[in-house]
Amino acid sequence: MAEKIATRASYGKALTELGAENQNIIVMDADLSGSTQTKKFADKFPERFINAGIAECNMMGMAAGLAISGKTVFASTFAMFAAGRAYEIIRNSIGYTHANVKICATHAGLTVGEDGASHQCLEDLALMRAIPGMTVINPADDVSARKLIKAAAEFNGPCYIRLGRASVPVLYGEDQKVEIGKALKLKEGKDAVIIATGIMVDAAMQAAELLKAEGLEVGVMDMHTIKPIDEEAIVEAAKTGAIVTVEEHSVMGGLGSAVAEVVCQKAPCRMKIVGVQDTFGESGTPDALLEKYHLTAADIAEAVKSIR
Repeated sequence: MAEKIATRASYGKALTELGAENQNIIVMDADLSGSTQTKKFADKFPERFINAGIAECNMMGMAAGLAISGKTVFASTFAMFAAGRAYEIIRNSIGYTHANVKICATHAGLTVGEDGASHQCLEDLALMRAIPGMTVINPADDVSARKLIKAAAEFNGPCYIRLGRASVPVLYGEDQKVEIGKALKLKEGKDAVIIATGIMVDAAMQAAELLKAEGLEVGVMDMHTIKPIDEEAIVEAAKTGAIVTVEEHSVMGGLGSAVAEVVCQKAPCRMKIVGVQDTFGESGTPDALLEKYHLTAADIAEAVKSIR
């Protein structure tokens, strides 16, 4: 069985490595450093860590100022408080000024679990994707998360990175090349392609195995970068005649919408979007919630068969 690591833990590890390599990096948190794992950076580099307190809007404004002054800033809190509560500041102070702030939001999606609807941010990808110039990333595992976080530190400009609370299987080896804006193909297939993002990539792989047992050869693609999206990979996937997108996010405005924008304009084909329908989440274990909201491997497999 594959090792399981939460991508928020991957973030903490990547930060400490970046901090040792780059003295220009500042890390900020809104009094959740234990949960977001920024505490690892704070313990090693306290002079470059700022706890802004339970004041997310202020933190984003401060991050923008530090970035405009020449720093590379990583600002962290839960996705609901980053994309949700601090949206206006992110839009106007970070997005509009193209400030070099990397917003690394943890505890996104349904798998926040027992914290319930108030903390299950299902809209963050849609909100961040709509901000001009914002790069939007949603890694699937430990390896890709660490590599994408380090890649984000290397370019100048705003970036939103979605990270999870729950531990997820490690899908890639350390030698895997991971680039912002370039989808990763985990499995080739001629009958359909499942394009997944974040924690749903593993479920997509399981779905492909279920379909293989039924005689269908289905490809799997990890679309870790929602913006800029890999249009070339989507056009290639459309040649199979069927695409199913999968995300732990609302079906409105996230991965499915981004892929559909490419499909309808450049490569029309049959398509199905698997995600949370127009509803809020609720309290429960991650596995129970994924089952209730139809985000299991079996659900994905059924979606593929429905458009074949």
